[in-house]
Amino acid sequence: MKAIPLSIEIIGLLAATLTTSSFVPQVYKIWKTKSAEGVSLTMFLMFFSGVILWLFYGLYIHSVAMTVANVITASLALIIIYYKFKLK
Repeated sequence: MKAIPLSIEIIGLLAATLTTSSFVPQVYKIWKTKSAEGVSLTMFLMFFSGVILWLFYGLYIHSVAMTVANVITASLALIIIYYKFKLK
């Protein structure tokens, strides 16, 4: 398999930082308010499943950006899912 050029990995890391960090305010809001009422459990379960598949894909193609982003995103999504169940 052909190596991914460093410049493309940097673009991937920037994209990953922006998209992954977009979940931080949601996690913070749920944690602060102790309410996950407006969160769709079905959406986050589907999203989490997709992120896990992207993680495996990132590992397969040896993309640092995709792997790191999806580990962090999966963790944030899992926190939201956890609170959705815990705060029912």
